[in-house]
Amino acid sequence: MAEADPPARTISLGTGVAAIDAAAWDALHDGGNPFVGHAFLTLLEQSGSVGPGTGWQAAPLLVEDAGGTLVAAAPAYLKSHSQGEYVFDHAWADAWARAGGDYYPKLQIAAPFTPVPGPRLLAKDSGDALLLLRAAEAVVRQNQLSSAHATFVAPDQMPLFEEAGWLVRRDIQFHFANAGYRSFDDFLGTLNSAKRKQLRKERRRAVEGLRIEELTGAAIDPEHWDAMWLFYQDTGARKWGHPYLTREAFDLMGRAMAEQIILLIAYDSEERPVAGALHFVGADTLYGRYWGCLTEIPYLHFELCYYRAIDIAIERGLRRVEAGAQGGHKLARGYGPVATWSAHFIADPGFRRAVADYLEQERRAEESEMEWLEGQTPFKRKD
Repeated sequence: MAEADPPARTISLGTGVAAIDAAAWDALHDGGNPFVGHAFLTLLEQSGSVGPGTGWQAAPLLVEDAGGTLVAAAPAYLKSHSQGEYVFDHAWADAWARAGGDYYPKLQIAAPFTPVPGPRLLAKDSGDALLLLRAAEAVVRQNQLSSAHATFVAPDQMPLFEEAGWLVRRDIQFHFANAGYRSFDDFLGTLNSAKRKQLRKERRRAVEGLRIEELTGAAIDPEHWDAMWLFYQDTGARKWGHPYLTREAFDLMGRAMAEQIILLIAYDSEERPVAGALHFVGADTLYGRYWGCLTEIPYLHFELCYYRAIDIAIERGLRRVEAGAQGGHKLARGYGPVATWSAHFIADPGFRRAVADYLEQERRAEESEMEWLEGQTPFKRKD
């Protein structure tokens, strides 16, 4: 019996997620991760956080069936730099430039400025998901780009990239796992005595003389966004040189995603906002995203970004807290090491071999680091 012909598909490169029907885009994923949703990706475009002058040119990969229905998509961008990705390939760019090549622009499949693991190939069928990867490769070859990259890929999608022959890179983040805790004290009971005392001390010290307000949904007013913008600018200027998001992005978050947002603001004794942290709520995860403080207050960062996040996750029955990239200091605060994944398509065979060799050496070092970190957690030792 002859095999059936594969279904007809049309593959294209879009000009932005905002131009795509929201229902059609969101039908391709389960809605559990807010950063691949139409609302978040669109507000980045509408606010000017991505687009002309940012180095992020929206170019979503799209697959439609014979009837014109969208059956697969990937949030993709033509990048003229490597900022805002949190998977660092600057050494690759330097090597390619020394060899006389142009590393930029490159194709980036990602949620911009968001080091959060999640689906990068939005499709119900694995065959359509693989078409997205072939489309990315075609964009690279046809436009003589150096490479394509998919960053912070959900682990269950990595086999698709491996099947397609993309190079795999592993990194480490620190996440809190909610083991069915009834309260923060219940969680503390799993830590060794010294760490338990330390966390209690930090929580007390952090809020001395402060009032912490927790806001979500319609309770978040423009004045709260004004305050959060100041906090975000302060952190962005110190960490990245300039903030990635525009002021308008925060207003659009409030309009489009307020029910998925928890905003924590600390006020001093004169009721002036002095610090804040912005969290997003997914289906089973709390995502810590932005933080800032206008004055140095010991332990307040830990309180708003880590400890209050644990409180919220326990209260809402969420399975975990993802508190952003890097940060080995999270380990002492109950956040354990977790592997994160990226995948890379290098068009030039010689450059691909060099990158593959580099990744193999990096992987061995990272495996040793992961083993060491797993032995440094603050939890009580089991006999």
